[in-house]
Amino acid sequence: MPRRSDTPPEPQSSERFHEGRATFTMTGSQPDLDTGVAAIREVVQTLPSTPGVYRMLDARGDVLYVGKARALKNRVTNYTAVDRLPLRLKRMVAQTRSMTIVTTKSEADALLLEAQLIKRYRPPYNVLLRDDKSFPFILLRDDHDFPRIMKHRGARKAQGKYYGPFASAGSVNTTINALQKLFLLRSCNDGFFARRDRPCLLYQIKRCSAPCVGRIDKADYEELVSEARDFLGGKSTAVQKKIESQMNAASEALDFERAAMLRDRLRAATFIQGSQAINAEGLGNADIFAMATKAGQVAIQAFFIRGGQNWGHRAFFPSHTEGLAEGEVMQSFLAQFYEEVPPPRLLLLDRALPEGALLCEALREGAGGTVEIAIPQRGDRRRLIEQASRNAVEALERRQAESGAKAKVMRELAEFLELAEIPQRIEIYDNSHIQGTNALGAMVVAGPEGFLKNQYRKWNIKRPDTAPGDDFAMMREVFSRRFGRAMEEDPDRQNGTWPDLVLIDGGKGQLTAVRETLEELGIEDLLLVGVSKGPDRNAGRETFHFVDGRELDLPVNSSVLFHLQRLRDEAHRFAIGAHRDKRSRAITASPLDEIAGIGPARKRALLLHFGTAGKVRAASLEDLQCAPGVSSAVAQTVYDFYHPGS
Repeated sequence: MPRRSDTPPEPQSSERFHEGRATFTMTGSQPDLDTGVAAIREVVQTLPSTPGVYRMLDARGDVLYVGKARALKNRVTNYTAVDRLPLRLKRMVAQTRSMTIVTTKSEADALLLEAQLIKRYRPPYNVLLRDDKSFPFILLRDDHDFPRIMKHRGARKAQGKYYGPFASAGSVNTTINALQKLFLLRSCNDGFFARRDRPCLLYQIKRCSAPCVGRIDKADYEELVSEARDFLGGKSTAVQKKIESQMNAASEALDFERAAMLRDRLRAATFIQGSQAINAEGLGNADIFAMATKAGQVAIQAFFIRGGQNWGHRAFFPSHTEGLAEGEVMQSFLAQFYEEVPPPRLLLLDRALPEGALLCEALREGAGGTVEIAIPQRGDRRRLIEQASRNAVEALERRQAESGAKAKVMRELAEFLELAEIPQRIEIYDNSHIQGTNALGAMVVAGPEGFLKNQYRKWNIKRPDTAPGDDFAMMREVFSRRFGRAMEEDPDRQNGTWPDLVLIDGGKGQLTAVRETLEELGIEDLLLVGVSKGPDRNAGRETFHFVDGRELDLPVNSSVLFHLQRLRDEAHRFAIGAHRDKRSRAITASPLDEIAGIGPARKRALLLHFGTAGKVRAASLEDLQCAPGVSSAVAQTVYDFYHPGS
């Protein structure tokens, strides 16, 4: 079932995009090919012959498909010639009831917008890049006298130089650890740096030069930063030769302590280069992609090369690829992949793309210059493509083997629960608190292929009638809020967010509380199962409680038991983590947070000047006005808060 899509605003670039919408009223409730064709013909009458992007929408307004066109009128007209359409597109046309049109300045702009909208709406008839995790980068900040090296995810708003992407958090963490040994750059935040009066542990283990306490001056630190930029920018050999020369000079001068330090730095540089899985020396900045297909599934292997160094590799498994040419799948994948990741100047592929020149034109702005797509036929570059192809085949085979094992477990789970079909959405609930404080409820979601982390939710327990520490009442509050909202937003259960199975971390009491809460909402058909640990809370001897009073066990070596334990443990992990975050925020909270109009900067200024919140409370109006960064109006606000009616 297609996901229901809210309609956020389009990219704010009116010079490049112009949106319009055309709607055709559905004449029947059953999707019908003739009705869909009629809806499309109605739209075609108003379409221009200019570049743009179109969205096919169903009767509920959900996006079925996003496409781009050099000439919108010509492209959309093709969907009315149903005899020439493959079965997949006939099904899409039969569901179409309206369209949204966005015109663009060029076909390249249309390609970029198409990728953005596919990632936003995830339509069921588009090739989808099934990976919503942002890639980590190394950030070398330059907004401080002593720049900091750090891992970064998300929008690149901080001032500094970004190096990446890296394939995983593990690869970037390993590289940063080695870079700290190599260049002794600080990784602490500016607040920690400003408060130090003696070196921290990183200085003791030779992973920082301790600029915070003056163990290195600014000029020498800037030299280390310059070497780090050269190393990350591809000049690793020159940096190694420089360090080796300095080490030999220190040894000849009998400065053995400095020589030993330089030797350790040289070993760190060697470690980084030795950890490369492939030899990409001389390649500069490039990404390598190769595809493997088998039994209707697709794997695309990517290698990320920056400065001649391999910064990791990752396999991707795009979905909705049935009936599409391999080159078309690869092109759609690349357009979505580079929608968030800055492209390098060179892409090495194992196959030609149907519109390779257009993709290069679209990627030019993100790359800061011309992008080249090459299909190597011989030499070192061809060997890299062959290595990526082997990795793609192996990744696909592992994926299919894992999918087969998962499918078997899911079938056995359905049999254990006496379900007619494999559950497509499983929700698992747990609570977390310490003696009733900082209490919250948590929900994790799993599907046939694993956890759906973008759908996890947490609820702060806040109702006055929920007694602190009452697990049963906490469950009641969580379920009344979760399914009360579901009844308001999707009473017909059409948007795919209603669970087929609900697991509750708890026994009879929690299960009864949940059942009664749902019955009050008029919900009596959800499959509820409580999971309680066995005697002495022995994991591995869980008992499964059903609303009809049954209590079932599974053999200790059952794959279904292991799967259910993993689901329950993930809910427990998420709940504990959310509780710890909430508790940490409560510990660091200040009474000043309650004063309207006092933001972080003014709160910091007051605390730095007076020392504690208590001293701020006791301060006179004149003392508050003397605090740096605090205006007379703010001082009056703070004073009035603590001295109402004075």
